[in-house]
Amino acid sequence: MKLNFCRVMRGLVRRFGDAEALANVERGRRFSYREYHLLTNRIANAIRDELGVGPGDRFLLILENDNLSLLHMPMFLKQEGTAVLTNMRDSLEEHRRQVEFVKPKLVVLENRLLGTHLPMLRETGCQVVVVDKEVDLPADVLALPDLIDRASDRDNDVALDQTGHTAMMRFTGGTTGNGKCAMYTPDNIMACRDSFFIHSELGWDAQTRALHVAPLSHGAAMLFYPTLFSGGTSVTMNALDLEAWIDVAERERITHSFLVPTALYRLLELQRATPRNLTSLRTLLYGAAPMSPARLKDLLECFGPIFVQSYAATETGMIVSLLGKADHRIDSDAAVARLGSTGRVTPGVEVFIADEQGQELAIGETGEIRIRCRAVVQGYYGNPDQTAAEFADDCWRSGDLGFIDPDGYLHLVDRLKDMIITGGFNVYAVEVEAALAEHPAVLMSAVVGIPHAEWGEAVHAEVVLRAGATVDEPALIDLVKTRLGSFKAPKSITLVDSLPISAVGKVLRREVRAKYWQGHQRAIG
Repeated sequence: MKLNFCRVMRGLVRRFGDAEALANVERGRRFSYREYHLLTNRIANAIRDELGVGPGDRFLLILENDNLSLLHMPMFLKQEGTAVLTNMRDSLEEHRRQVEFVKPKLVVLENRLLGTHLPMLRETGCQVVVVDKEVDLPADVLALPDLIDRASDRDNDVALDQTGHTAMMRFTGGTTGNGKCAMYTPDNIMACRDSFFIHSELGWDAQTRALHVAPLSHGAAMLFYPTLFSGGTSVTMNALDLEAWIDVAERERITHSFLVPTALYRLLELQRATPRNLTSLRTLLYGAAPMSPARLKDLLECFGPIFVQSYAATETGMIVSLLGKADHRIDSDAAVARLGSTGRVTPGVEVFIADEQGQELAIGETGEIRIRCRAVVQGYYGNPDQTAAEFADDCWRSGDLGFIDPDGYLHLVDRLKDMIITGGFNVYAVEVEAALAEHPAVLMSAVVGIPHAEWGEAVHAEVVLRAGATVDEPALIDLVKTRLGSFKAPKSITLVDSLPISAVGKVLRREVRAKYWQGHQRAIG
């Protein structure tokens, strides 16, 4: 089935017209639905006509959120090329690897990256476009505003195959190694949109004002899709500065946003220290880690019942499961146990727990989480071996260990590569980190296996304390022993000032683990 997105967006314009679709706070730009439609028409037509990007061609975007929002989903679906998203904060060498891998015909990047990136991009022979006008640009570099000025804002006749066309490619987060490049159809994107509307408690509607601060090249884009189709406003920030986030949330009357748990804990500290009017907030989504029960009570008292946890992945870009607002409570042991889950599976999504042979396990048994739904991507570009290894029977093999409890809640135990085998026992890093997080002095931690002559691996934790807090290592070890038992408790703890964090807020355990395994015969996952 094909679909002409110019017509689809024209329908949104008829419905929402002069309502605000997009606000870029750093650049002070605001666009109504009508203006956003015409602008994305111009960009798509410039890419098709002047730059000659067509079916089978790829163009790579190295952009901040405010500029990426102009070259995002509406524009992807108004032309035949494939947009490749990368995180602007990746290193130059990582960008080089990505460019050499996908061989884009066109690269659009921030002006300030021109000095570092242009020599590398010239080597590949791709056309380079910067997003701002600039005096004395190199002759072989184009400025996007000039292209927009010359392009038509008319609707075009592009109709894309909803399940066969590769509209977008995105590099995985790379928390367990070099990122792979996942391929998305238009229907994958629409499946993401629909998953938000299925969960009505999320409250997406025409009054939604969603603040996107995590990279739109990654998970934050999930919130972008339902906001556009509901008639709401997407508000973009380019970096996670929580004091600035509070300023924007108050000024723009933000209703929805996504933050990782460690950011929520810091937000709580700031709001307690200097209360601001954040009563507009209706829904704060979080992911990447469970909420600490010890912190939830304080968050609920401060902000009210607005928290939901979603489970998703690059390879299944939709809400796979949701722990709703009513489940965020700590009034019983059962409620606390449920808080450690990722919630109930989204209706219409197939999730099962499998053993190493792919056979479904019984309720309560731990195995690999496998997922089948409309959002499962086509596979990995240029990587048939990895595609074959991770996708089978239209399922994605998540690499996550988990189980489903009798009430249908999906519990994420850990990444397969983050399972520590010590003395023959399996220890899951995430449950040790959750226990450490119960101590009021602990801000965040990374639990890894380190070499041990007798046990193979020993449990070790690097811990960051909250500002001004103190605690000794034995007290933290005793806390985990009390919560989880002796064999799961860290045998050693190092207090550190910071931990390596990915651009989307995940602790990079592989980087913590790597330094302990230098000179040892062990692959670092």
